[in-house]
Amino acid sequence: MNEISKKKLAIFLVLSMLLITFTFYFYQILFTPNILVEKGDRVFVIKPGTTFRQVQQDLKKGDYVNDLVSFSFLARLYGYDKKVIPGRFILRSRMTNLQAIRILKSGKQEPVKITFNYVRLQNELGERITKNLGMSPQEFDEALARFVATNDEGFTERNVLSMFIPNTYEIYFNITPDDLIARMNKEYHSFWNDERRALASEVGLTPIEVSILASIVQAETVKTEEAPIIAGLYLNRLKKGIALQADPTLVFASGDFSLKRVLNQHKEIDSPYNTYKYAGLPPGPINMPQVGMLEAVLHPEQHGYYYMCAREDFSGYHNFATNLTDHQRNATRYQRALSAELRKAGQKKK
Repeated sequence: MNEISKKKLAIFLVLSMLLITFTFYFYQILFTPNILVEKGDRVFVIKPGTTFRQVQQDLKKGDYVNDLVSFSFLARLYGYDKKVIPGRFILRSRMTNLQAIRILKSGKQEPVKITFNYVRLQNELGERITKNLGMSPQEFDEALARFVATNDEGFTERNVLSMFIPNTYEIYFNITPDDLIARMNKEYHSFWNDERRALASEVGLTPIEVSILASIVQAETVKTEEAPIIAGLYLNRLKKGIALQADPTLVFASGDFSLKRVLNQHKEIDSPYNTYKYAGLPPGPINMPQVGMLEAVLHPEQHGYYYMCAREDFSGYHNFATNLTDHQRNATRYQRALSAELRKAGQKKK
C-alpha cells in the first residue's frame, strides 16, 4: 500500500470515527432520558419575562436536568432560546431533551386550579385569586378597576365582589389580568342562567342584590339549614320597608372585624352599610357569599318571621319571632344566659 493510500485510509477512519461519535452523541441528545431521571413528574413554572438564560438556571437549580449542556444545545438548535413562552408546564420523569423542548416550545400547559372563598374585602380577592398565577395582585386589581369603569352590567366598586362565584376553576398560568376578569364574568353569567334569574325576580331582587343579601345571611349563621329561614326573614322586612337591622352590616361598617358584640354606639355609624340607620340593602356585599347562601336567598322559606335572636343555649342557632314582643322575650333569655356565662368565666379567672 502506497503512502497516499495510507493517508486516505487514515482520513477515512478518522472521519468514520467522528461520524460515529457525533451520531452517537446526537442520538443521546435526542433520545436518551435527561429530564427528571430517577425522579417523579414535576411542575416547571416559567414566569412572564423569563429569558432562556433564566430557564437554564431554573432547570439546573431545580435539578430538572442531568446534562444541561445537551439540553441547551438542542434548545438552541430548535430555536427555543429565541422565544421562551411563560406558563406552568408538567415535565415527566425520564423525558428526553426533545420531548421537554417540544412541550416548552409549544406552550402546552397544565392548567392551574384556583379556588377563592371566604373573602370579605375586595383587596383580599387579588391575593387569593392570583396566588398560583403569573400576575401580581396589583395587576389584577388594576384590571378589575378597568372592568368596573367600563362595564354596563351594573357592577360598581362596591358591588363587583358579587361577580365572583366561589368555586374551583382551571386557569392557565400565563392568562392576562383582563382575560381573567373576562373569564370570571363568563362564569358569573353561566351561574346566573335563566332559571336562577327567574327565581331572583320572584323574590324581587336582581342577581347583584341576591349576592348582597346572601352575604348578610352568611354572616348571620354558620348553620346552613337556617339560611333559608333567615333569607325569608330579611325578604319579609324588605317587602314591608322595614330596616334590616343586621348586626353583621354594622361590623362591616365599623371596619373592626374582631367586633363580637354590636352596641348602641355602633348603630350611629354614618355608613350606607348601617342597616339600622338606612333601610334596604347596603350598596354591596359584606363578604363573598358561598353558592349555598345564594341558593338560600333564591329558595327562601316562606314564614311570617321579622325578628331573630341567638338562642340562649349558645348552639349557634336562632330563635325567630313574628312580633316585637316575642322577640324581646327571646332577647331577654339570651341576655340572661350570656350574663350568667360571663359571671362563670369571671369566677374561673379568680
